[in-house]
Amino acid sequence: MNKPTILPNGIIIPSSTNFLADVDKYVEEKLYGAHVDASIITDIAISVSELVNNAIIHGNGSNVEKQVEINLTVSASELKISVQDQGCGFDYDHLPDPIDDQNLLREVGRGLFIVKNFVDDVKVLTTPSGGTRVEIVKKL
Repeated sequence: MNKPTILPNGIIIPSSTNFLADVDKYVEEKLYGAHVDASIITDIAISVSELVNNAIIHGNGSNVEKQVEINLTVSASELKISVQDQGCGFDYDHLPDPIDDQNLLREVGRGLFIVKNFVDDVKVLTTPSGGTRVEIVKKL
């Protein structure tokens, strides 16, 4: 795969940060098309960008032979998005606290912390194939 694949409710990209703009465009177009408030779109765009970046770099090791799949569903009451990689998974319950004094100057480790502050629910699941799927929900 060397370009994004658009699905009815999602987009699949190769594991390269070169495709982050494609994901951002897809998500924003879907949300504006569903008449989601602009302030929520901004929060979601930041969240999805963080999750996709994590999936590419940490999940798939920037291996362009692997993919990241983003799915998006909008209803009258909530927005659901999932980001799935093909990596080895990670232990969500034992991530270092990014606001702990020893971690404040680290250049990485804030992505999920940022996401949790922009959305109403975050679930991190291991897929049957061993990858990770992060599901976020934002109430509308």
